[in-house]
Amino acid sequence: MEQTVEQKLKALWALQSIHTKIDKIRQVRGELPIEVADLEDEIAGLDTRIEKIRTDLDDLEDSIVKRKNMIKDAQAAIKKYEGQLNEVKNNREYDAISKEIEIQGLEIQVCEKRIREAEFEIKNKTEGYDSTLKNVDYSKGELDVKKQELETITSETQKEEDALTDKAEAATTHIEDRLLKVYSKLRSSFRNGLAVVSIERDSCSGCYNKIPPQLQSEIRQRKKIIICEHCGRIIVDEGIVFEEENG
Repeated sequence: MEQTVEQKLKALWALQSIHTKIDKIRQVRGELPIEVADLEDEIAGLDTRIEKIRTDLDDLEDSIVKRKNMIKDAQAAIKKYEGQLNEVKNNREYDAISKEIEIQGLEIQVCEKRIREAEFEIKNKTEGYDSTLKNVDYSKGELDVKKQELETITSETQKEEDALTDKAEAATTHIEDRLLKVYSKLRSSFRNGLAVVSIERDSCSGCYNKIPPQLQSEIRQRKKIIICEHCGRIIVDEGIVFEEENG
């Protein structure tokens, strides 16, 4: 059976009333869900940074061990070459062995320099590691507090919200698809989620702009769906509001 305009307006206002109650419940949670999500993302990022620093520190430690082994090899080579110097037969052999000793000496200097650089980097990265660990501990503490707050608020209101959500689902069945799409689009367009508003003190209760007397009269006749010429919301008369609240 085709609904009258009045029935459509009442159905829209009933749905808006339910959604407004749901919105108020969610407002109690405020920014907590976002804060919890942000902290979780922050901790995940810090954990990734810690893992990267650990890998870098391991690589630096390995490079120091490698360089120390290279120094030992170079020192052993120098010792061997110095022994060979006592057995050279001519200046050419002496110069060649001396050159090898010099090369190994330079290799030791390079390795020692690289070790000092690695040790300096280890010091800096260890400080960064410790600082990041403290940040993680602090953020985890903050997260625990925020989660507890959110859990407390949610547990107190979840049952009511679930009941209202079921009620809203049922209410949508009384609204034709075309109108429901318009309603949903309007609802998502405004931060307060108000798609259907009433006349209050001769004004639109959504944007508070004055409604001309002639338009008010048309709204109260409930013969057609009228939108606010300023904000675009659907307007119902005070009588529908009263009937919904006292019905």
